[in-house]
Amino acid sequence: MNIIVTGGAGFIGGNFCHYMTEKYPDDVVLCIDKLTYAGNMETLAPIMDRKNFKFFKTDIADREAVYKIFEDEKPDMVVNFAAESHVDRSINEPEIFLQTNVIGTSVLLDACRKYGIKRYHQVSTDEVYGDLPLDRPDLFFTEETPIHTSSPYSASKASADLLVQAYSRTYGLPCTISRCSNNYGPYHFPEKLIPLVISNVLNDKPVPVYGTGENVRDWLYVKDHCIAIDLIIRKGTAGEIYNIGGHNEKTNMEVVKTVIKALGKSEDLITHVSDRLGHDRRYAIDPSKIHNELGWLPETPFNEGIKKTIQWYLDNREWWENIIKGDYQNYYEKMYGNRKTIS
Repeated sequence: MNIIVTGGAGFIGGNFCHYMTEKYPDDVVLCIDKLTYAGNMETLAPIMDRKNFKFFKTDIADREAVYKIFEDEKPDMVVNFAAESHVDRSINEPEIFLQTNVIGTSVLLDACRKYGIKRYHQVSTDEVYGDLPLDRPDLFFTEETPIHTSSPYSASKASADLLVQAYSRTYGLPCTISRCSNNYGPYHFPEKLIPLVISNVLNDKPVPVYGTGENVRDWLYVKDHCIAIDLIIRKGTAGEIYNIGGHNEKTNMEVVKTVIKALGKSEDLITHVSDRLGHDRRYAIDPSKIHNELGWLPETPFNEGIKKTIQWYLDNREWWENIIKGDYQNYYEKMYGNRKTIS
């Protein structure tokens, strides 16, 4: 089977490419990535030479280039991770998010209609549901929770979800959507909370925390997310939405202090900064549907996952230090600029 994975040089998409190429040596993973600032070819370096992996430097909003890949490679499935995903950046530059997250999704859906696929899967986010009050720990997002977005990022992801549902209902395209909680683990770009804290603490730099740090997130180890998506594309019901949550709710301050303690540093590094505009208070997912229908449960408790994550960053300092210095952006041309698999 040929599987297109868009956004495969990013954090979750990259982990998914590693997972799929290892688990299914007879399938071919066709990775598409535009290589924006968050796309890192060093993430894919360990699998670039595998026989069941191909890389295409392509913008999913480039219709001609996307159609050519579909025509040449004849994919059976598409898993769309490609997205601008940083909330702060979406507040400053919302149009970029609409171009990739909405227009790019529409191009992929049109390609799937034109060339035919067995399954299109849209990787979405729990942020499309808005947020939950801090004083109601009994409330959770379900697949029936109304969309109520807070940022240009979440609005663009919700728009893409609605477009996927429309293609499913109007054209009969076999689509599924998953909405996940906050991921963490290897290859996480250092602008996000956990890798930012790790890199700053290791460099004895201040650790910025929005407001009081009381905002709550449900943390999901990235490999558990990959396992869930694999189940959905192979066994999930077309037309359905599946929530993927980690059952690991933590305040931002708890996460920060956990990392600082694990690295043996002082909490004096914590610096409170002005809160983000429209900052969601609490995310919490009820993953009962995917458990009941597909048998999935998260395997990694937060205490175990955070230790694995911290150790990975300790063992792979060059990866994140290259990002901080900006050197990673030259890696693609240096290592892969002349490869025939680039489109």
